Amino acid sequence: MCQVEMRFAISFVFLALMLGASESKHWALIVAGSNGWYNYRHQADVCHAYQILHKHGIPDENIVVMMYDDIANNEANPTPGVIINKPGGGDVYKGVPKDYIGEAVTPANFLKVLKGDKNGLKGVGSGKVIDSGPNDNVFVFFADHGAPNIIAFPTDELHAKDLNAAIQYMHTNKKYRQMVIYIEACESGSMFINKLQNNISVFATTAANGEESSYACYYDDARQTYLGDVYSVKWMENSDNANFLVETLEDQFKDVQEETNTSHVMQFGDMNVSKMTLGLFQGNGNSFIPKNEYSKKSIITDAVPSHDVVPSILSRVASEGSTPEIRSVAQKALNEVNQKRIECWTVIRKIVSKLVSASKEEEILTKPGKPINEECYQQSVTKFREYCFNFNEYEHALRHVYVLANLCDERIPTERITRVIKTVCQKRNLA
Repeated sequence: MCQVEMRFAISFVFLALMLGASESKHWALIVAGSNGWYNYRHQADVCHAYQILHKHGIPDENIVVMMYDDIANNEANPTPGVIINKPGGGDVYKGVPKDYIGEAVTPANFLKVLKGDKNGLKGVGSGKVIDSGPNDNVFVFFADHGAPNIIAFPTDELHAKDLNAAIQYMHTNKKYRQMVIYIEACESGSMFINKLQNNISVFATTAANGEESSYACYYDDARQTYLGDVYSVKWMENSDNANFLVETLEDQFKDVQEETNTSHVMQFGDMNVSKMTLGLFQGNGNSFIPKNEYSKKSIITDAVPSHDVVPSILSRVASEGSTPEIRSVAQKALNEVNQKRIECWTVIRKIVSKLVSASKEEEILTKPGKPINEECYQQSVTKFREYCFNFNEYEHALRHVYVLANLCDERIPTERITRVIKTVCQKRNLA
């Protein structure tokens, strides 16, 4: 038997087992954790993901979508009501469920949806949850900004310990047969490194390792923003081409890893799950759908680190804007962004200088953050967001929270760190 035939036979066995299981269902939770026009790409990624899952047969009642929903009808959108995920791409917004939008897009609600907490979501959004059981497969896709042990939401953050606790809860309470998680975010590998167990039937892949940025791509002149993220468009480009009864998660991972040359795509958890077919997680109906404009593999030439998206856009408009007035406004905004970055770094240095000796400062400021004291880190990040820089408005500030992890891991009392953060930033705000 040839390799292709063998893989098809194995896939058929897996499919038969799933179909034969009592009330076996597919569930999907797809989330864009940002808002604002500059973050267009995250909602575009999520809408595209929905189209793949929907076309491959997962019913809408089993797909939960969380996104701020401020892009399709944004005043900056030259095609109102339409979102695209690559230049020349078709509309991916049409038909997307609006389960949780605006202020309902929070880490707390995300965890409630994932764990199937219907009571906790009464009166919130659609109230839909991942109402899965021991025979069901669950697929999760998240796209947004990140930092060590953090993925961001519009007004809050989800920490690795809370995500992994939710996964453990689902395992203990038999809320899935197998689960697959894809995360698009900077330092996204930190959500699972030395955290995700390999014996609970969960497989995860991330856009980056625990110390690097993920990358945006597909800048669009008409919209003056980036339309996608490299890792995300690559896994979806693969899915748009795949035969879901044959291609495995491992096949997709290897393809995306090869195609994503901007960051290190990582995998974690149960590698046995990775041997299963895409159809067991990204669709339960059609094994193949007609090719469209998203099926063609594209060579990405304009990738930019996620934290440099805003200055990259402003720099383009400042040099290529259609009128002198537009170029001037963009240049002024770019100058303000660059000044805010300097200010953020100055604040971080002041916080560090008040907490460690001068001989220790450089080490704290330069070594990669690998949070060990999670409680201290979480409280410090929260205070830094509340008193210093709102991450949604100043995403670049997320690039510096690794320093807070380093301070916490020096065993400096949490109360002292948070007190210094508050003092430094209150003085800055009064200046």
